[in-house]
Amino acid sequence: MAQKGDRLDRETFSCWICLDLLKDPVTIPCGHSYCMNCIKIHFNEEDWKKIHSCPQCRKTFIPRPVLEKNTMFTELMELLKKTGLQAAPTDRCYAGPEDVACDVCTGRKLKATKSCLVCLASYCEKHLQPHYDAAPLKKHKLVAPSKKLQENICSRHQGHETVLAAAERTEKQKELEVRRLNIQQRIQDREKDVKLLQQEVEAINGSADKAVEDSEKMLTELICLIQKRSSDVKQQVRSQQETEVSRVKELQEKLEQEIAELKRKDAELEQLSHTEDHNQFLHNYPSLSALSESTHSSSINIGPLRYFEDVTAAVSETRDKLQDILREEWTNISLTVTEEDVLLSPSEPKTRTGFLKYSHEITLDPNTAHRELLLSEGNRKATLMKQKQFYSDHPDRFTDYYQVLSRESLTGRCYWEVEWRGRAVDVAVAYMDIRRTGGSDECGFGFNEKSWLLSCNTQSYTLWLRKIKTPLSGPRSSRVGVYLDHRAGILSFYSVSETMTLLHRVQTTFTQPLYAGVGLFMDHGDSAELIKLK
Repeated sequence: MAQKGDRLDRETFSCWICLDLLKDPVTIPCGHSYCMNCIKIHFNEEDWKKIHSCPQCRKTFIPRPVLEKNTMFTELMELLKKTGLQAAPTDRCYAGPEDVACDVCTGRKLKATKSCLVCLASYCEKHLQPHYDAAPLKKHKLVAPSKKLQENICSRHQGHETVLAAAERTEKQKELEVRRLNIQQRIQDREKDVKLLQQEVEAINGSADKAVEDSEKMLTELICLIQKRSSDVKQQVRSQQETEVSRVKELQEKLEQEIAELKRKDAELEQLSHTEDHNQFLHNYPSLSALSESTHSSSINIGPLRYFEDVTAAVSETRDKLQDILREEWTNISLTVTEEDVLLSPSEPKTRTGFLKYSHEITLDPNTAHRELLLSEGNRKATLMKQKQFYSDHPDRFTDYYQVLSRESLTGRCYWEVEWRGRAVDVAVAYMDIRRTGGSDECGFGFNEKSWLLSCNTQSYTLWLRKIKTPLSGPRSSRVGVYLDHRAGILSFYSVSETMTLLHRVQTTFTQPLYAGVGLFMDHGDSAELIKLK
């Protein structure tokens, strides 16, 4: 017990900073005493904060306390030195190069036993004691001694309640896993999109190859047919030529024979004219003067050569008809990748049957749907719900507007129909890069340069372009038809019932592929469906 009492006395009269017997002892306002030099150094280090504290109880002082020597402690220290009381034994553990040193110790520092995440300091066993005794310090978080306290806690959190890095790691780990799941889902979605695009490329290539093969085959057949007809015409003309020439030559030979006969008769008559014997002349004259009757006209008139003009006229007429057919029907077989195709684009269909030739199967993209839109019917129907749907986080999702875009991009000539139920619906087209996050005009269909909107309700139709409102007239219908000719820059909206009525036609220039869009905003339960057209 005597030894314990001696140790208590030594600790009682030792400086809490240097752990040696008090030298020039001073007592600060909280009642704790220190060596004059030790507490001065401590206060000097705190001057920048304009607030000073007791190293032992952490009580703060404003302004900096004035230090005055404690006369009683000074005299007591002199008395203790005379009675042989020395500083605490030196069997304590001093900090080595690899150890964490106590931040409070002066001179040769002791090894720290704990670090405080609030104080951002490390303490030996003696200097740590206030954290166990003083109520304000008991709330501080103590951890194993660390040389990297600044790395373990954000500077913004100094002076606030903190948590262990391990505990915070657990929370962040959960967030990390959620983020990873979202990223993995996006990877799967993108891989699926890439696969779909690859399938589309293969389909385009296959369709193009088949179109080239079939068109070459049919055009070759057409060329062969024309060549055969050319050969037939040539053969017919040559055959007719041979017949006509043979007929003419036969007539020519007969005429030449008749000429020869006439020449012979003329020679005989000439000889008879020189006969001096009158009786012989009269006897021979009757037989020589008789002529055989000619079987041909006395004259043959050769007019202009028109033997084959009817053939030439017929071929010319056929050529003209074929040119007309090719000129009028060429757009049905022309390629869609040439500039000339725009000039040859057929006019907008006049009947629903004509529109259905360009019908596309369109589905809605869940990654773009607002969380209060329920998708159903194979992602073709959107319904406005009171409760939010459990969609994963996605950068393509509309956060404020109750809108959704199609998964498929639209180019060329396309037609689709939207069936709606409820009080109102927005039928739109938009570029993929339309803004999704927030409630600004950049996100709403029809309120920017990246979208075109037909707003329908039970009373009226309204066209919205760049925030410009245009009221439209037309028969009320629960079905809207949309026709797009991307290359020609035509976007038309129709009211569809037993007949189709044009509501409005937009003429512009589209610079990107378009996506079909629908929006709901009035009542829960309102719906819009992209109809499956046959």
